[in-house]
Amino acid sequence: MRIFQPAWALLREAFSLYWVLVRIVLPVMVLTRIAVEFGAIELLSPLFAPLMTLLGLPPELGFAWVTGLLVGIWGGAVAMFAVVPVETLTTAQVTVFWTLILFAHALPIEQRIVQKAGPGFVVTSALRLLGGLVYGLLLHLLFQYTGWLSEPASPLMVPAGSDSGWLGFIYETAEALFWMFVILLALVITMRLMEVVGMMNWLRTLLAPVLRLAGIGPAAAPLTMVGLLLGLSYGGGLIIREARQGHLGARDVFLAAALMGLAHSLIEDTLVAVALGADLTSVLFGRVIFSIAIVALIARLIRFVPEHTFFRYLFKAA
Repeated sequence: MRIFQPAWALLREAFSLYWVLVRIVLPVMVLTRIAVEFGAIELLSPLFAPLMTLLGLPPELGFAWVTGLLVGIWGGAVAMFAVVPVETLTTAQVTVFWTLILFAHALPIEQRIVQKAGPGFVVTSALRLLGGLVYGLLLHLLFQYTGWLSEPASPLMVPAGSDSGWLGFIYETAEALFWMFVILLALVITMRLMEVVGMMNWLRTLLAPVLRLAGIGPAAAPLTMVGLLLGLSYGGGLIIREARQGHLGARDVFLAAALMGLAHSLIEDTLVAVALGADLTSVLFGRVIFSIAIVALIARLIRFVPEHTFFRYLFKAA
């Protein structure tokens, strides 16, 4: 019987973490779907057309950007190719657009998870939006003045739209929640194994120089890497647990969430963006370097923020 106790404890830990995330994610997914059904995106998207023009993008892509912000990466991808013919876009334009999406997508869901860990919803959402816009503008100016990536876009795939209705939405949501639990369980088991064999200490040592540049302490390093590599939902979920157990300081949580917000799911999301025609160097290496530089600047600035101001405007204890 003792043999099964550790396995049962891991399962219980994974389910506890999963239940925290489900209570955040599911209501937001439903509300976002309702907003889409009632035409909220169509109402909002014209407001962003001037911004698209500033970034060298067709104004119609304002619709696709808002879709990505509210729904997620695939929603933005489908909308992108639905409103603008792919043959009219350059690789530079696709790269700039995907920069915006990679920095800020599915904000209602992902930022709600971040908020549960403590960092403020508004400030971290604004950081992702502004970070994407600034990096996108820098890329646009670079491409414009150098002529780099001016060739026609050549995506490996063009996603088709889906009109599956509410039944399809229910099925897709159930499938996503199932795989979320599977991945969370795998993460919990993997992290426990890494602790047993001493890999956590090795990982902290390896990552410490890089994350130290961003002001993130060694205790938050492994969890931050989960978010960077696999996604904000998983990294954020683990940080919620650690923060509630008092294992991480508030400022470490804030900086880790900031870095994960700017650069997360570096494996899956980057592969999607490149398959849809974006430049790998820009959406991966450039984005990571830019994100670390921004968070490093934030880390130095918040040193001068008094405790009462920090906990009033930037961080709410869970």
